[in-house]
Amino acid sequence: MNVFINGTGMCVPKKIISNLYFEKVGSSDNWIFNNLGIKERRITVNESTSDLASMAGIEAISNAGLTPDDIELIIVATSTPDKQAPSCASYVQNKIKAFNAGAFDISAVCTGALYALSVAYQFIKTGTYKNVLVIGADTFSKVTDWKRRDSVFFGDGAGAIVLSQTEENKGFIDFNLFSDGRGAEIFTIENKEPQNSESKSYFHMDGKGIYQGATTAVPKAINKLLVKNNFSIDEIDLLIPHQPSISILKSIAKDIGLPFEKVFTNMDKYANTSGATVSLAYHDALQKGLLKDAKYILLAAVGSGMAWGSALYKFQ
Repeated sequence: MNVFINGTGMCVPKKIISNLYFEKVGSSDNWIFNNLGIKERRITVNESTSDLASMAGIEAISNAGLTPDDIELIIVATSTPDKQAPSCASYVQNKIKAFNAGAFDISAVCTGALYALSVAYQFIKTGTYKNVLVIGADTFSKVTDWKRRDSVFFGDGAGAIVLSQTEENKGFIDFNLFSDGRGAEIFTIENKEPQNSESKSYFHMDGKGIYQGATTAVPKAINKLLVKNNFSIDEIDLLIPHQPSISILKSIAKDIGLPFEKVFTNMDKYANTSGATVSLAYHDALQKGLLKDAKYILLAAVGSGMAWGSALYKFQ
């Protein structure tokens, strides 16, 4: 029994903030685009994380040809839940009416969706469940100090993936996940109420530390995964990574020997959507027809913790 991506969906807010906004904090469109690859990002107005996650989940379930009753487990990867308790997944379950499912959250920041996919994979591979809904969703605009220069990095959004059983020769081949708590302070969010608009606690990041960690850890993770499964980088048709910055992705591609035209990016439109990014990017690449001729795909992410990892997937 194999585990494949049966349906995908995404949801981003309607409000767009272009790079021109950040001239007031000492940045510029030219610097942001050249160094980060970002032109604009989507920002919530009245939407919660569970609102975005629910809309993405509904689309993924529909695209899988299923109904909410078919979903047996919901996993939401988020660092910005609606409340500390209950889980964001509980709100999502109620909003999509998937009352046959268990539901819980995973917190691994930018690596969240990848971690959640690996957990869902285990439940299906062992025969516990047939259909699991995995959603990555974050609204970092609620933990961003818009007066600081580093407010340029993040956007809000959600990406959803339904994993299901199949007897066909396709699906996930392997995962590898890593973490090093010695890097825990490189990126932090120190607020007790993530979506309280009155909160004065915001994310804090060590940009140089993130760059060094990402460009070192991710290539090692990818190479280790390929060696373990007897693959060469030449067999990979597309890398769908987390979207930390264009400079980080170019460095990773160079280190693993993958032509950059095989690296999917959409940070120009959505910026870094944190835990949503991998699932959102997969859906976006699929909708753009970039997977039509693909056979083997890599997923990769790195984030706070430090946490990072990669996955190998056979599309067809």
